[in-house]
Amino acid sequence: MQYRRLGSSDLEVSSLCLGTMTFGQQNTEAEGHAQLDAAMAAGINFIDVAEMYPVPTRAETTGDSERIVGTWLRHQARDKVIVATKVAGPARRMGWIRGGPKALDERNISKAIDGSLKRLQTDYVDLYQLHWPERNQPMFGQTFFDPTEERECTPIRAQLEALAKLVKAGKVRYVGLSNEHPWGVMQFLQLAREHDLPVVASIQNAYSLLNRVFEYGLAEVCYRENVALLPYSILGFGHLTGKYLDDPAAEGRITLFPNFGQRYNKPNVLAAVTEYAALARAHGMTPTAMAVAFVKSRWFVGSTIVGATSIEQLQENIGAADITVTDELLGAIDTVHARYTNPAP
Repeated sequence: MQYRRLGSSDLEVSSLCLGTMTFGQQNTEAEGHAQLDAAMAAGINFIDVAEMYPVPTRAETTGDSERIVGTWLRHQARDKVIVATKVAGPARRMGWIRGGPKALDERNISKAIDGSLKRLQTDYVDLYQLHWPERNQPMFGQTFFDPTEERECTPIRAQLEALAKLVKAGKVRYVGLSNEHPWGVMQFLQLAREHDLPVVASIQNAYSLLNRVFEYGLAEVCYRENVALLPYSILGFGHLTGKYLDDPAAEGRITLFPNFGQRYNKPNVLAAVTEYAALARAHGMTPTAMAVAFVKSRWFVGSTIVGATSIEQLQENIGAADITVTDELLGAIDTVHARYTNPAP
């Protein structure tokens, strides 16, 4: 396992990060603990969770992923595990989270971290991320910015000031963003430096063979500002494993939660997946292995978030980390990408 400095932080994270959004929905507590044990045994020291997990989020299960991680974490050497979690942004349909998270203001952020720390059974988290912005911007598969959707929101400086209080209190070591765009990242960085507030170390955005939008604006920002990408959905909700090519009714997030995967219900997804799967097999690897290895190989990636519902899936993801993406393979990937550019942005 390789280890990398996460952006401008002092965190030395494993090149793979275990995502836990299935814990409490598709995975039981025992299964979650087994995955955590297997990840640690393989050298993964980085765990990602969120207050709203598991997903799809619902009142009956919200917070269960953190609780499952917490019942495991209390038996670990805390300084050996790097824990990241997130505060949910405004959401009209999640009234069960803090009475409906209407803002990323000091009251909401403070209440969120206290809830997370209690569920995680720890005094601090190593990385605290804003799960999605409060302001108007396209998210989760939306393509275009719509100025008619403008609304009042907590100023970014005020959000940073709230996070600074958590850092000062010792509840948070470093801060990060998620589902952000270049303008937002630069605003957070500029205001942090102007007012001596926490500088974001990372950004957690979707990135995969089906969605390389990060490369078109954020990659330069993150390079010049020393912000690391924590890519999620690297297998495109299971599409890039190739399993839905063989059996469209195969069990997975797409078939279990069809409304949750609409981001991938777009033209050219199937065609792109078909070509990537064939390319992987022509190079003697599974489609999953190629998809994971590609993401991990990118120079802007700090740690690649892998999720699984079984130990077997987790082991395949871990094994893919050792695969070298040759220039020949990368060239072939780029050829497919040029033909089917970002079919699931």
